[in-house]
Amino acid sequence: MRSNREVFISVDIEASGPIPGEYSLLAIGACVVGQADLNFYAEIKPINDHYVASAIKITGLSMEKLTITGEEPRLAMERFEQWIRQVVGDNRPVLVAFNATFDWSFTHWYFIKYLGRDPFGISGLDIKAYYMGKHRTTWGETSKKKIRTRYQPQTAHTHQALEDAQEQAEIFGQMLAETGLN
Repeated sequence: MRSNREVFISVDIEASGPIPGEYSLLAIGACVVGQADLNFYAEIKPINDHYVASAIKITGLSMEKLTITGEEPRLAMERFEQWIRQVVGDNRPVLVAFNATFDWSFTHWYFIKYLGRDPFGISGLDIKAYYMGKHRTTWGETSKKKIRTRYQPQTAHTHQALEDAQEQAEIFGQMLAETGLN
């Protein structure tokens, strides 16, 4: 029998451009909300040479280096799925991200392309939207800078996928605590 408990998993990715398939997923960082020490990280071999210079600059990653040292996409996604199953057990994994539409689109595309399935399913929980509803504010008031003034994580925003996933987990964990849902 499957439990109804949901396990929130904060996910952050770094990519070579704005859309999956045309551009590559370069790094995945993930951790369990409320247990940041339960985490996952992978750097992934690019699937092609396409990149947006500003995207690469933000990540601090090297397309050339990842071509040599990056994990094959299928192996990285298998390892990520195994990690998710290990930390979730019989419970339901819920992808949580800041801006979930971006991070989810890459992880979903890679899971479907390389494994034919996505352990998160077809949805993710967006921290910005959660904040907007919780605080009855406008979308314009949901920037990370503004949210960080109310929810102050210990982890800095560095554009390193695991560190950013941990930062997001701290922010979302504080939101859940206020709501009494943690």
